[in-house]
Amino acid sequence: MPFSDFVVALKDNPYFGAGFGLVGVGTAMALARKGAQFGLVAFRRHYMITLEVPSKDKSYQWLLNWISHHAKRTQHLSVETSYLQHESGRVSTKFDFVPSPGNHFIWYQKKWIRIERNRERQMIDLNTGTAWESVTFTALGTNREIFFNILQEARELALQQQEGFGFPRRRRPLSSVVLEKGVSERLVEDVKEFIDNPKWYIERGIPYRRGYLLYGPPGCGKSSFITALAGELQHSICLLSLSDRSLSDDRLNYLLSVAPQQSIILLEDVDAAFVSRDLAAENPAMYQGMGRLTFSGLLNALDGVASTEARIVFMTTNYVDRLDPALVRPGRVDLKQYVGHCSRGQLARMFQRFYPEQPPAAAERFAEQALAVSKQISAAQVQGHFMLYKTDPGGAIENIHSILPSPKVSSALPCCEAWR
Repeated sequence: MPFSDFVVALKDNPYFGAGFGLVGVGTAMALARKGAQFGLVAFRRHYMITLEVPSKDKSYQWLLNWISHHAKRTQHLSVETSYLQHESGRVSTKFDFVPSPGNHFIWYQKKWIRIERNRERQMIDLNTGTAWESVTFTALGTNREIFFNILQEARELALQQQEGFGFPRRRRPLSSVVLEKGVSERLVEDVKEFIDNPKWYIERGIPYRRGYLLYGPPGCGKSSFITALAGELQHSICLLSLSDRSLSDDRLNYLLSVAPQQSIILLEDVDAAFVSRDLAAENPAMYQGMGRLTFSGLLNALDGVASTEARIVFMTTNYVDRLDPALVRPGRVDLKQYVGHCSRGQLARMFQRFYPEQPPAAAERFAEQALAVSKQISAAQVQGHFMLYKTDPGGAIENIHSILPSPKVSSALPCCEAWR
């Protein structure tokens, strides 16, 4: 049989035609499926934007809380329990619902956003002991601004929820710390100028770090101002005690290197750890400090080769004359500020802050009478005095003479009385 007749016979065969048709349909469906997959991948690559956040990232918990505020209609939830500390000291329990692992959809800035929370049960986060998780945001378009907005909102929401929870502390308003006129403004302006200009330091090859020294009598508001400044900048505070006997050179370097970003490193009472080399010439042991930390180790940690950048360090002291010149030279201390006893203007402003309903004349009368009692009154003494007269501004003025502590009276008998 000729080959042409054989082909005609196969064509007329109904079984062969049906089989060939099935193969054709299957091939067409496979090609369509491959084409759809390729098209979906191409569409997601060119017309969608994705953000993945692992659970080890600091913003992970912020984003979960943010999602819980926007995906309120979801029915698949997980619970997070926290404790709320009230101003009265009472502690209450608070329950927050966050979306459980799975897919969730929210409407944000006129766009649908798909949120996928994944939990890898086979992987454990060694830091927390919990299962490894991640959350993925997917949105139409290629503009990353939407994710920046989400992260910023999540951060601000987290800061609001943290207030009143014991740790971190409730933020203190900068206006609550009354310093001499111009002092607070000068420091705040300098710190903000430093934070906003990292490029200036990099272009000139200058280490991007800034050091401050606040000095003056005790109780005048040095540490209080730093606490309020951290709240104003939305920074945390890392307090280091240089007199800690367990603190060594290596340990100090390590602590400074792992300090969180957007934080202020506070070294309080640096004069208590080290004294000037001139004062310690007769006793070298004093120069080495109370613990294992050496003076040279402190200097190297502040601005040595291994010191970190993008860092703000505040030091405080009651006795600036006891500090070694090497510690307070430019590069380690870039700005020094004296914080002294209350002036007339400070006393008047403190009175107005505690008693805002009182006229300015009452504040001026209080300031005048306070300075008549003593020219060296600290802010801590004034605040303690006001605490005795919380709702009695008149009593605070009339009893201003009691603002200074009474001299201690010895219980021992005079020598002439002892022999009687």
